[in-house]
Parts: sequence; structure tokens; C-alpha cells
Amino acid sequence: MKRSVLDLNARGTILSLGHVTRIMGIVNCTPDSFSGDGKLSLDACLHYARKLVREGADIIDIGGESTRPKALSVAPEEEIRRVIPVIKALARNIKIPISVDTYKLKVARCALDAGASIVNNVKGTQISTGFLKMVRDYEASIVIMHMRGDPTTMHRHAHYKNIISEVIKELQISVDKCLEIGIKKERIIVDPGIGFAKTPDQNLMLIKHLNQLNKLQCAILLGTSRKSFIGHVLQQDTPKLLMGTAATVAVGITQGGAYCPRP
Repeated sequence: MKRSVLDLNARGTILSLGHVTRIMGIVNCTPDSFSGDGKLSLDACLHYARKLVREGADIIDIGGESTRPKALSVAPEEEIRRVIPVIKALARNIKIPISVDTYKLKVARCALDAGASIVNNVKGTQISTGFLKMVRDYEASIVIMHMRGDPTTMHRHAHYKNIISEVIKELQISVDKCLEIGIKKERIIVDPGIGFAKTPDQNLMLIKHLNQLNKLQCAILLGTSRKSFIGHVLQQDTPKLLMGTAATVAVGITQGGAYCPRP
């Protein structure tokens, strides 16, 4: 992926982009992960995270709330209870950046205090000024993901005249907000939000034209792992979608994805 901006700077850790696709390893510290890979104990989360590092992950992403369709929100205190011990322990033992998957300011701040350096916000196109100022003040990186509504309502918002141009336009608004507040492009990652307020055909269209997101001049994150649109195409259920996931990731890489979560 060719980029005209600097490589990613996550609180002083520099990840070189452009010649290799980076892998984000996902640790779901939840009882209700849609893919069934949620880890409920601290030991289980740490064991799995270390396994991902050994297998080549460049970033470890820790999440304490499921974002599956129609998932209910978790209280910030419960989310903190789930993710902060994991982040603290990992920060002492691994050298790669740690990302926290949250849209809640209180959780994000606690995670950054615990050692995280990236905030992965699934509501990036609805992000608040206060949230962005916090990210700026910590000199953290931020993932801005495209979504309309929230996990309980997003299925109602998959109406687009042109899925590519509208997703880019809405992401651009958030990128501009980041820049206005003082977050530099070297700290911004954009995510088209595969599976979030999109139909199966719209998801496939976004992956096919992922390189259009290069207009934003930011790193691109693509997350497709075992998502339902793959099952829709293959007519298979979630546990059987690994090879379909690998295929979508491969296409995403050819289209310029700088980060692809681990299948």
C-alpha cells in the first residue's frame, strides 16, 4: 500500500506501513462474542494474546463488549473490569502496541493509563470532540470505523445510493475532526466497518473497492473475520468461515489494506 503520510505512530511506537500488511490479533474478553471465541478469565485472555504474538501479530486488540448485530451495551464499569487487567498484564510483557476496542471515553482513558496505545472506536463516524481531545492528549492512535446507528439499530441504516462514496465521505468528516483537534494523520486509521450497517452485497462491494479509501491518506483497517456476509455467500455457519475469511483478507490486501485482523 502506497501512502503519502508518515508511518503509524502509536504513542511513540512506529509501525512501518507500505511494504507489508500488519496483522491485528483480536482478544475478545466477552461471554457473547459472535464468533464464539470469547475469553472469560484473565489467564485465558493472556494465554491467547501471547499465542497471537508468537504467531506474528503486530498489534493486540482487546475488547470487552460484543459488537455483534443487536448486541446490548455493557456498562463502562463492567467493560473496565474485563479489559484493564488484561491490558496491564500485557503491557508489562509484550513489546507490540495494544489497542482497546471501545467507544466509551471512560474505558478508553483507563486503557490508555494501563498501557494501551491505540483506541479502536467502532462508532468513529459518530465520535465526540471530548473523545478525540483525550486521544490527542495521550498522543495515542485512533481507529475510526464507519457505522450508522449502533449494534441494536444498524441493520435499519443500510441504505446507500453509492456505498463507496458515502462511506468515504462520512469517514472523511471524522478524519477532518481529528485533524482540527490536533491528531496527526500518522495517528489515524480508518476502517470501512464491514458488517456494520451494510448488506452482504455492500460489504463485498467495499472490499472490492477498498483501495478507494486511499483518498483519505490514512492507514486502512479491514476486519472481516467470520462475519455473516461470508456465510451468506458460502451458505455456511460461523465456525466454518475461516477459509472465506482468508479469501476476503487476501482481496483486501491486494486493494491496499494496511491492517487486517487475524482470521
